[in-house]
Amino acid sequence: MTQHLIHLSKDKELKKILATQQPFLLEKKKKVYLSLCGSILSQQLSTKVARVIYKRFLDLFGKKQPTLQQILDVPTEKLRSIGLSNAKAAYVHNVCRFFLEHNITDKRLDKMSNEEVMELLTQIKGVGKWTVEMILMFTLGREDVFAIDDLGLQQSIIKLYKLDPTGDKKLLREKMLSISAKWSPYRTYACRYLWGWKDSPLSPEGGT
Repeated sequence: MTQHLIHLSKDKELKKILATQQPFLLEKKKKVYLSLCGSILSQQLSTKVARVIYKRFLDLFGKKQPTLQQILDVPTEKLRSIGLSNAKAAYVHNVCRFFLEHNITDKRLDKMSNEEVMELLTQIKGVGKWTVEMILMFTLGREDVFAIDDLGLQQSIIKLYKLDPTGDKKLLREKMLSISAKWSPYRTYACRYLWGWKDSPLSPEGGT
């Protein structure tokens, strides 16, 4: 059993769902700016539609992954033609312009703390806290991130730990933070298992 599973199994409630999920390991991905662009493209879209739009986006550049400048050189009208709104087209350009102007590289981001990455990337118009948390988790491979504002994650925690969602919101948030503190330094893994459990037929929402 991997170290993160041993640690998370100490939480009796969380342990109940760990066996229902496929084990996984976090991996670092290259070209963080592409992941950010992909996150922007997928906002408010179903997973299926988001994949189609992202494929169209990559197809603009042939078989090679585009550079920052190549993305910037694509006119807004062309981005609109593959299904992006004016706002999303602007946000994609914002990401690439910001990375170029601030000389941001994968290597530089790797050396930064979670807090430093959050402070840096949320300066980009169109990139919010949740988006950076997803980048920290699934692009930079950080093991100890808790996306407390994610609705699906909140729903899973409320169901698993039998919390009252109708009471004081501040108190509910504090309870969630208290619960998640026990998962550290592997909170990213806990989030991933909770998301998987929510979408599985074994969860309360799944109907069995």
